[in-house]
Amino acid sequence: MQRLFSNFANGWPGFGLLLQRILAAILLVHFGVLAPTTRSLPSPMIAEIIGACAAILLLAGLFTPVVGALIAVIEVCVAVGRIGDPWISVILATLGGTAAMIGPGAWSIDARLFGRKHLET
Repeated sequence: MQRLFSNFANGWPGFGLLLQRILAAILLVHFGVLAPTTRSLPSPMIAEIIGACAAILLLAGLFTPVVGALIAVIEVCVAVGRIGDPWISVILATLGGTAAMIGPGAWSIDARLFGRKHLET
């Protein structure tokens, strides 16, 4: 995982990445779990439920590049298959894609597991 990113952003950039992960996770859970309960068609809900489950990993910052790419692909599929307004799926796909490209930041499980280790002498 460390090979994917040169560093794990700390300070204000790391806080911004944390806010991005929190916002994306809240929206994915809302539109993947809460919104589909008002609809009667179960087949399109499967992709949204998978996206909501991936939101938990994204919120924790665990396997962020893989989870972000998965969210981006799922939300593009949902946007293409949606009959109504696809823009929330486009926004969620963008948030997932940017999380996959930028990385999780210093305040994540990925940073604790795969970040640079400080050697004490």
